[in-house]
Amino acid sequence: MPGTRPGMTPRMRYAVAMKRSRPTQKPLAKFAGTFVLVGAGKMGGAMLDGWLARGLDPRQLAVIEPQPGKPVKALARRGAALNPRDKAAATAIVIAVKPQTAPDALPPLRPYVGKGTLVLSIMAGRTLRFLEQMLSGAAIVRAMPNTPAAIGRGISVAVANAKVSARQRRLASDLLAAIGKVEWTSDETLMDAVTAVSGSGPAYVFLLAEAMTKAGIAAGLPAELAARLARETVAGSGELLHRSNLDAATLRQNVTSPGGTTAAALEVLMGADGFDALLTKAVAAATKRGRKLAG
Repeated sequence: MPGTRPGMTPRMRYAVAMKRSRPTQKPLAKFAGTFVLVGAGKMGGAMLDGWLARGLDPRQLAVIEPQPGKPVKALARRGAALNPRDKAAATAIVIAVKPQTAPDALPPLRPYVGKGTLVLSIMAGRTLRFLEQMLSGAAIVRAMPNTPAAIGRGISVAVANAKVSARQRRLASDLLAAIGKVEWTSDETLMDAVTAVSGSGPAYVFLLAEAMTKAGIAAGLPAELAARLARETVAGSGELLHRSNLDAATLRQNVTSPGGTTAAALEVLMGADGFDALLTKAVAAATKRGRKLAG
């Protein structure tokens, strides 16, 4: 693989691949002040990588992470503040912790919230009302990204409370655009369905590849070949959908010859108890669970 060196571990080679596959993006707008990232796990780390790739100065960053990994420690050596004791109002606070830890993680953030501070939360299920109760008076944006953020190909849906200014909305868009596309809604009640479709959606796609692999093996293919065929077919089809200006239904129809092999398969998948019905039930179940988690 171009860019790799002898002796690199699989994790290092993976990191190179992810960096090479991240789309070219415009530089992050110049903003004064400090950006506080709370939680540098998979999603928080992806956002951090995106900001740095777009030119954010590490000296503007404060990272709150009880168990920092090597990348965060390396960032601290470049000037970022790691778990700082001194707290002052920040330009933006990005909350990327697990939602169940929020009651303990949020109160210590209050000293960072000033008159012009934007609070951007990517916690699933935690509502604007909850965040307002924990961080009284703050301008808050709630967003739901998804895991393709790791390669800059995620999509986030965001909703703002009444205190968010036009400038802060642009800032939130800019921070989220570092990991992919951004959509806005004015109806927070849609966020559970958003989580069920795009937040959980990558798992559905990975399950499709997994199921295709098993089906290929059942049809007589060697396991490794079946896995490669499934992986490349799902990845290539996703890229075709991404690049094409045709909708998914038209692309499906273009691949389906009347009376052919694809038509035979789709007759099963599109039956009364087929893929559409199953996925509708799955999204409904995820939406219901999201509402339950929100309390």
